[in-house]
Amino acid sequence: MIELKKDLYWVGIKDWELKKFHGDEFSTPSGSSYNSYLVKGREKTVLVDTCWGPFKEEFIHHLETHLGLDKIDALICQHSESDHSGAMTFLLERRPDLPVYCTAKGKQMLMAQYHKEWNFVTVKTGDTLDLGGYMLQFVEAPMLHWPDTMFTYIQGMAVLLPNDAFGQHYAFGPMFADEADPCLLWKEAITYYANIVAPYAKMVRAKIDQLKKMNLPIEMICPSHGLIWRDDPMQIVEKYYEWAGPYKENQVAILYDTMWHETKAMAEALARGITRTGMVAKVINAAKNDETFMLTEAFRSAGILVGSPTINNGISHAMAALMEGLKHLKLQGKKGAAFGSCGWSGEAPALLQKHLEEANVEIAGGPFKAIHMPYEDQIAELENFGEAFAKGLISAE
Repeated sequence: MIELKKDLYWVGIKDWELKKFHGDEFSTPSGSSYNSYLVKGREKTVLVDTCWGPFKEEFIHHLETHLGLDKIDALICQHSESDHSGAMTFLLERRPDLPVYCTAKGKQMLMAQYHKEWNFVTVKTGDTLDLGGYMLQFVEAPMLHWPDTMFTYIQGMAVLLPNDAFGQHYAFGPMFADEADPCLLWKEAITYYANIVAPYAKMVRAKIDQLKKMNLPIEMICPSHGLIWRDDPMQIVEKYYEWAGPYKENQVAILYDTMWHETKAMAEALARGITRTGMVAKVINAAKNDETFMLTEAFRSAGILVGSPTINNGISHAMAALMEGLKHLKLQGKKGAAFGSCGWSGEAPALLQKHLEEANVEIAGGPFKAIHMPYEDQIAELENFGEAFAKGLISAE
């Protein structure tokens, strides 16, 4: 148990070895944590969330040793996904009487996953639980990032427990964000947002607006993954609000695949044109880079250029997977274009342009096609387009 504040303790798990999350969908080079919290009132002690199933024995042993399972009066399940609920079965086998507070959707989803009829107490926004000295206030937060999600605010402590909002996949020795390398911290924070939360941007802004109207004093934000915000905790809330809009940085992501360096030559020509303007060009081979990283770079970019050789009348496997991922992000305010080389049929650029349109990217030119290696005049055309494209992005700011 690690004391975070008087009567508030971290009792979670640090997963230093985690390299993939959500199956193999999300890369986690910095590991992660499954944050669980104990809140001790004068009359009741509650456990907020548990941990992923593979760590259930360690988690329960730790609670039994340092507190005693009989000392827990209620379990708050803010989100039923198994990285937070995986130890619940193990805990409730030992404490079958324990009340489980969750949303109505949370009850439905927990029963679907575990096929158990636990002692559920369903709550909605505005409901409270008196601990004696502290009051838990529940705030439903559907689609941040599951339908069942809720936040828990601790009145009398000024602490917000937002589950998957405001977190990072980041295992770190100390507990607090202000103790970490800020470059790595914010890299993991925006990566987490882009790949997990970005599809629900409208709900993010609406929930933040609601929280602000509630005028809750917040001295600490304790998410379910990563580090805890105690030094200016609202800084991550403001960042989420910014990221949930048409967010863009001074860069263009050039995402491509290549067979014989022909599409690569096109990508590099576009990059030369872009850099003439002072804008950053990120040239990224989709077959040789991690998808989580590439989607984050696309999210950060003002412009997205995508390229592929034509393979069997289509696009490469790497670009097909990446384009599907781009569609999931529900991008806002991005401009782009498609390009690619071919030996004869040449469908790839037009197909990529269609994928960009489906990813809500505004088409700003092209598509550009070369038969095998582009000629010098085609290289010049791509360089000039890259320059004009970047200037258009800059003037639109």
